[in-house]
Amino acid sequence: MANATTFICTCEDSMPLDGRTIARGCRGSAVKEAEHLCRTQLDRFLAVLGTGEVTVACTQEAPLFTQEAEAAGHTQGLRFVNIREQAGWSDEAAKSGPKMAALLAAAAEPMPEVPLVPMESAGVALVLGRDEIALAAAAQLAATLDVTLLLTGAEPVQPAREAAFPVLRGRASGATGWLGGFEVAVEGVAMPKASSRAAYEWGPLRPRSTSRCDLVVDFSGAPALFPTGRDGYLRADPADAAAVARVVAEAAGLIGTYEKPRFVSIAPDICAHARNKRTGCTRCLDLCPTGAITPGRDSVLVSAEICAGCGACAAVCPTGAITYALPPAAPLAQRLRTLLLTYREAGGAAPVVLLHDAQHGTPLIEALARQGQGLPANVLPVQMNAVTAADLSLFAGGFAWGATRMLALLPGRRPHGTEGLFRNIDTANAILAGLGLAEDRAAAIETDDPFTLGDALRAMPRTPWRFAPASFLPMGAPREVTLTGWRALREASAAPLAAIPLPALAGFGGAEVATDGCTLCLACTMVCPTGAFAANPETPELSFLEDACVQCGLCVATCPEKVISLAPRLDLRPEAAQRRVVKAEAPATCTRCQKAFGTRASIDRVRAKLSAHWMFADPARMAVLEMCEDCRAIEATLGGVDPYAGPARPPTKTTEDWLREAARDKARDKE
Repeated sequence: MANATTFICTCEDSMPLDGRTIARGCRGSAVKEAEHLCRTQLDRFLAVLGTGEVTVACTQEAPLFTQEAEAAGHTQGLRFVNIREQAGWSDEAAKSGPKMAALLAAAAEPMPEVPLVPMESAGVALVLGRDEIALAAAAQLAATLDVTLLLTGAEPVQPAREAAFPVLRGRASGATGWLGGFEVAVEGVAMPKASSRAAYEWGPLRPRSTSRCDLVVDFSGAPALFPTGRDGYLRADPADAAAVARVVAEAAGLIGTYEKPRFVSIAPDICAHARNKRTGCTRCLDLCPTGAITPGRDSVLVSAEICAGCGACAAVCPTGAITYALPPAAPLAQRLRTLLLTYREAGGAAPVVLLHDAQHGTPLIEALARQGQGLPANVLPVQMNAVTAADLSLFAGGFAWGATRMLALLPGRRPHGTEGLFRNIDTANAILAGLGLAEDRAAAIETDDPFTLGDALRAMPRTPWRFAPASFLPMGAPREVTLTGWRALREASAAPLAAIPLPALAGFGGAEVATDGCTLCLACTMVCPTGAFAANPETPELSFLEDACVQCGLCVATCPEKVISLAPRLDLRPEAAQRRVVKAEAPATCTRCQKAFGTRASIDRVRAKLSAHWMFADPARMAVLEMCEDCRAIEATLGGVDPYAGPARPPTKTTEDWLREAARDKARDKE
């Protein structure tokens, strides 16, 4: 950070600052202290604009500093870090110097731009309702949108004076799509009679129909068409006037082109969902709460328009085919690494990582700082777009880099998509227990109360690890980072080498082969998406690499002999990273051209099964089985061996022949 400047401010002496400790974590940036930087000392900030990157340890006054930087023409980078609510406003503020240094250092780690998904709405709206409230809302929306009102017909509704928009009767039974592309299935559709007087009267019913629209506004009071929410689907309880007004105001502006983040990216070539019409891994399909993931021919398909960004799919994907993009796993892991290593270098001990989001976690942390004791000095908050996107690599890296606990802050009522997070928590705890470390170091805090959060954090023992943390870089796919992290933790803790049993669906493990029943057909090697099972092109041989096995089950589903079984575990021994031969047999060579074309054992089994068959009673035909596919054709053509020839057929007899023989037999009997 050459020519960089970092401003730290006591915020009118409301918190203490340890400038020397903080400077140790700012990586060469010049650290300047202030007491009232945003007002009486603003000239200090203005003096460094244009000289290099500037970091201000304040987020409350970010709009002011941004405005002044733009006015001064500053283009060399400006970032803001919250050390006040996250560290300074705490009853342990005097001990928070290492934490502040870590927060500032982590914020300097670059984050890539998030790819966007364009969505376009022409303003065609379907309004669902049951009474006059829906009619009035539709009338308001008709000023800016192309509205169609669908009433349930359950309650009498007086017609409007003018038919400014279509009004129909019907019941929405289901819907698919997203903003700009909805399809709503409607049952019992009917047009209103023009003569309707005190209430709508309906004409003949059509059994079912489909409405295509850009957005759906639901005031029906019925169960939601999309229980987990969907862009372009707005819903309010018709009995809540304020909620109805908010939805009307929001819907009125949903016309034009919009962009949403592409929350996840997918690499279909390494997806372990299916091969050769066999289904393997379905982890993401089982967990996606919005239905954005659907089965494809070989890989799953992800609809970026439907995806709500919970990240549960990325949290459990064993191959890394699906990765979270807001931010990607590697930059987030790098930020976590910088946070933990800087905290240690600055003198901190027993760090606890608190994963949280901006919608629920940040307000809770700020409320605890303003109204309570604040966060403890050893609790390092890490903001994510969705805590449910935390994959196993984040836990493995966090513990290896020195975190004594990895906590996830969730609402009191669990949101959709948390199953993957809790699966990773259970897996991390199983691995820690297998390494002989304390159990339950990974956990979730589920609360909506800041004081409950504070009490839970302060009740946790502050026991540091008895070993120095690792410092490896989070390079490679999440799976590679995960294995590197656990291996580094095992090495640092000097835990004995052993295979650690894991819960089902953990994504690591071995595949046991009953070799007596294996025929070396190598079907497993053809469907294995990661190359864990592999064949030797030179000789009949099946090998297995445990580090590559993701426990997708494709080999189990494909094996014709059903001799493969899965064993969920984490084997950190060196042998797990080396390919081992599962079964090998001597090759069978063609007796005519000497080419290897199969295994000796398989040819012997075929000979034994066919030895009693009439087609192979002739030794010449049995000898054909010892030839390769090319030589069999040659032998059948030139050697006089017809593979389709049957036994000698009896001569054809006519009726006269049968009668003649019968007469002869009768005469013989008389003699």
